[in-house]
Amino acid sequence: MLLASGTGIATYARALRSAQCEISDEAFLLSGGANGYPDARQAASMRALRSLKALLPHERRVRAIDKVFLANDVFRLGQAYFNRHGRAMPVRPDGPPGIMHWTYPVPLHLCGWRNLYTVHDAIPLTDPELTPIASDRHRRLLEAVASVSDTIVTVSESAARDVARVLGGVGGQIVDCSQPVVLSSEEPLDLPSTVSSGRYLLVCGSVEPRKNIARIIEAHAKSGTALPLVLAGPDGWRADTIDLANAGDRVIRLPYQSRGSMIALIASARALLMPSLAEGFGLPVAEAMMLGTPVITSRYGALAETAGAAALLVDPRDSCALAIAIARISTDDAFCATLRERGLAQRERFSMERFVTRLATLYDAL
Repeated sequence: MLLASGTGIATYARALRSAQCEISDEAFLLSGGANGYPDARQAASMRALRSLKALLPHERRVRAIDKVFLANDVFRLGQAYFNRHGRAMPVRPDGPPGIMHWTYPVPLHLCGWRNLYTVHDAIPLTDPELTPIASDRHRRLLEAVASVSDTIVTVSESAARDVARVLGGVGGQIVDCSQPVVLSSEEPLDLPSTVSSGRYLLVCGSVEPRKNIARIIEAHAKSGTALPLVLAGPDGWRADTIDLANAGDRVIRLPYQSRGSMIALIASARALLMPSLAEGFGLPVAEAMMLGTPVITSRYGALAETAGAAALLVDPRDSCALAIAIARISTDDAFCATLRERGLAQRERFSMERFVTRLATLYDAL
């Protein structure tokens, strides 16, 4: 998670790590070692060996080296163990116990420690048609980690409600710690040559059905706006079902962008469009508000919670309402200025300091 880039979950992991280092000088990491990308034959051999290791029901022991618990292949082995036994694989580190905060619901737990799992959303269970994750297995996985957790952590109240509903009382408490917005970057913040500052509408993230891309393109065409629509991000699940061929030059498709380039695109856009069908938090919405960029987003769920009164909220399934919103935000300078002021006023709400306080309070309680 710390080495990945371009996803909200990876961004969360890095923020969590920074917060923990502020809370304690004993902030350890659990590493699965060098993962790499083996060729097909090596990958098959590794899967076979992993399946054999997963047959053993006993706990795995790991040692700490320079504040790193190193357990080669532990994350993939944990998945194989779960497939075999239907429960989280026990891992026992050397030394005194502590608090283990898993940044994602992986089927592992540290024996004798307090285990917390961040569950970013319940979309595979509440909206299974919007994700490639198998809902039946994901439900069993959430139940397995909840049964060994001291606390489930979420990034929004909306996500907390969804997780509580799908778990049905399994496990311990559920706590919303929200998510900080960290915009500092050492990367150059240059715009692509195909766009002009303030003269485009931006959609960022993977191109997939959950992001409501097809309806955004339809609404953009209906709106009559002269501003092009920029889609910035990699092709995601079922991207081939979204017709971009007939959009013409009114839609500009940009591939995967570095963190710095994406922040530059958000900061220079006339507005960010994120009327997604489902989210756990909606990091681009919070980032846009922090950067003073007006936002159109969904009036339901976590996105409405993240945006508050600082965005133009619409029904994400109503292309006509979305078209009206796009037309307004493209032409109404005074309204955009109001949204910009409201967004900038949210800075403290998503500050790292507030996130650190929430985590420290939770950890102290454990």
